[in-house]
Amino acid sequence: MNGRLAARLDAILRATPNLMTVLELGRGLDLPDWLIVSGAIYQPVLNHLTGRPLDFGIKDYDLAYFDASDLSYEAEGAVIQRAAAAFDPPLRDKVEVRNQARVHLWFEDHYGEAFAPRSCSAEALSRFTAPLFAVGARLEPDGRMHLEAPFGLDDLFGLRLRPNPSHPTRGFEGTAQRAVARWPEIRTTPSADRRRGCGSPSSDRPRSGP
Repeated sequence: MNGRLAARLDAILRATPNLMTVLELGRGLDLPDWLIVSGAIYQPVLNHLTGRPLDFGIKDYDLAYFDASDLSYEAEGAVIQRAAAAFDPPLRDKVEVRNQARVHLWFEDHYGEAFAPRSCSAEALSRFTAPLFAVGARLEPDGRMHLEAPFGLDDLFGLRLRPNPSHPTRGFEGTAQRAVARWPEIRTTPSADRRRGCGSPSSDRPRSGP
């Protein structure tokens, strides 16, 4: 990860008050291998780069953790209840908690695709629709900001939205349209299917994803 961009990301996250509240309270839950991922992390950067309020567009806060010691729905539900008790409204209704160790148990039923078990929370980022979205952070006990970005930060700080190069997903075009509607400054790269044209045959069609 580019150290200069990581320092810029750190500073932007620390300047976003609601996010810092979530990170501080999330740290207090002391969940194994936890991260705040997705929009709550990348959207403040987009807003900073385009001159918008840092909280613009943030509708929820995805709190991922990894606990393979108990994969039951009941165990995850208990953690969700703990998180709900830790947050005051309106954040209480915006923090969504998921145990990444049990995603493979329900993913295929929801999305129609087999999903191998993960080994850590950061692996979830590698399946995100676009590198720009694939970023996570947590606040360590000593106050350091731990960052995860499997594709690096160049796309995010370059306002470049392209499909996941290692796992193309069937939802990229719609996701890109919604992102550009909020941040017209974003530059998009069409998916391989879109470049070939609708219905064009191909022997190297990308594997579908969530």
